[in-house]
Amino acid sequence: MQLLDEETEGEPVGLRIWDGRGGVGDDRRADSVRREGLDQGTLGRMIRTATPADVPVIHAMIRDLAEYEKALHEVRTTPEQLHEALFGARPAAFAHVAETDAGDVVGFALWFLNFSTWRGVHGIYLEDLYVRPEARGGGHGKALLRELARICVERGYERLEWSVLDWNKPSIDFYESLGARPQDEWTVYRLTDGALAGLGGPGV
Repeated sequence: MQLLDEETEGEPVGLRIWDGRGGVGDDRRADSVRREGLDQGTLGRMIRTATPADVPVIHAMIRDLAEYEKALHEVRTTPEQLHEALFGARPAAFAHVAETDAGDVVGFALWFLNFSTWRGVHGIYLEDLYVRPEARGGGHGKALLRELARICVERGYERLEWSVLDWNKPSIDFYESLGARPQDEWTVYRLTDGALAGLGGPGV
């Protein structure tokens, strides 16, 4: 899922994150809130690693993004589930948040690690990135993407991937301006709810 501020020139405002340093299931965490990185300038100061105290605002922004996409009824995630996924004993996902100069959280990115059998290394899959409407145009979305790219370069990950809705042309234009390219030959398939239970249930 992605969102773009259509009233500004090319700023992404929605996606998801993981701050794992090893393979999937690695329980090592960043040992401090990041306020540097990026270019040590304004964009770098906007971004920090999420903490447990950020769970309520991240949960609220997940719902805001789903509402924008007219799919709020599909959101089942609870703050408790989110806390366990991000900060449990074996975290499955990680997040960064974007802040204003006053310290107000106005955006987030939530991601996890995937793995390329062709390249033999991990990559980052960005599940959600979102910036609140009142903060758009300030560079927060771009700063979140730059931070994920920095993590990839630092750790030797060779892919940063995400999905975008076909109708979200402003976002598509922005991503392509960064050098991202659509994977037109691939179609995402998903099993969920009854179909998933039917295939994976007992007696199959």
